[in-house]
Amino acid sequence: NCTQVAEFILTGFTYNLELQLAIFMVFLVVYLTTLLGNLGIIVLIRTSPQLHSPMYYFLGNLALVDLIYSTVVTPKVLADLITEKPLSYPGCVTQNLVFTIFLVTDCFLLATMAYDRYVAICHPLRYSVLMSPRLCAQLVGGSYLSGLVNGMGQTVGMFNLSFCGSVVVNLFFCDLSLLVLLSLSDGTLTSLILTAGAFLFGVSSSLVILLSYVAIFSTILNICPAAGQRKAFSTCASHLAVVSIFYGNGLFIYLKPRLNKSREEDKWIAMLYTMVTPMLNPLIYSLRNQEVREALRRLRAR
Repeated sequence: NCTQVAEFILTGFTYNLELQLAIFMVFLVVYLTTLLGNLGIIVLIRTSPQLHSPMYYFLGNLALVDLIYSTVVTPKVLADLITEKPLSYPGCVTQNLVFTIFLVTDCFLLATMAYDRYVAICHPLRYSVLMSPRLCAQLVGGSYLSGLVNGMGQTVGMFNLSFCGSVVVNLFFCDLSLLVLLSLSDGTLTSLILTAGAFLFGVSSSLVILLSYVAIFSTILNICPAAGQRKAFSTCASHLAVVSIFYGNGLFIYLKPRLNKSREEDKWIAMLYTMVTPMLNPLIYSLRNQEVREALRRLRAR
């Protein structure tokens, strides 16, 4: 019969004060690197004419999405490491909404980038025709729309749950799949929404990536000169590294049995794809991409 608006206590990584200070400094460096790296990629792409191509158009949007969904989580984590404060119900709903919107958008942008590499390697002579500016804008718009649909669906699932008083969430952000277990109401509908979203958005985007790379590797293996194969592989290496880190950590968290959701090690795995991956993406693309390094050199010279 409780009608009180709930507040959520997000548990941190440790209660040891000395370790909290060390973790705070590490997370602060990670977040500042994320900000500088992703903002740098966005500015570099917008100010460098040689980077005005579909691949870098997608990369710029990926940097923006990484920046947003990291910002939704990390500042709250940093604040809790100094002084732990409960998160209100509207705050939890908002955090979950924004995070899930841009997390799914990230998935589809990675799938779009895989398709772009497929067209570039398997149909190089028709690349400029197939990857027209209009199609690129539609693919990016579709990615954001998919994220919005997923976020609204999860928000409906959140409103279907009821909580009473202070709810202790053994994670550092509001994860709906964990909140279902802590709810006082029947979470069948919410669980169904989560499952449907995982298959509709997660499986479909990963399937696009998988099929794209099957076709890419098949084409590369048919390239006779070894130098040509190395060049083709190098154009995909950065994207493959980002996809492996992102999907590897995410699948480990969300495909585990529900009863194991609150284990302590889950926090560190979740930290990898919410904080570390957005930091690594611009570093991976800038360090492995000759065009990005050259554009950065010209920008610094100007």
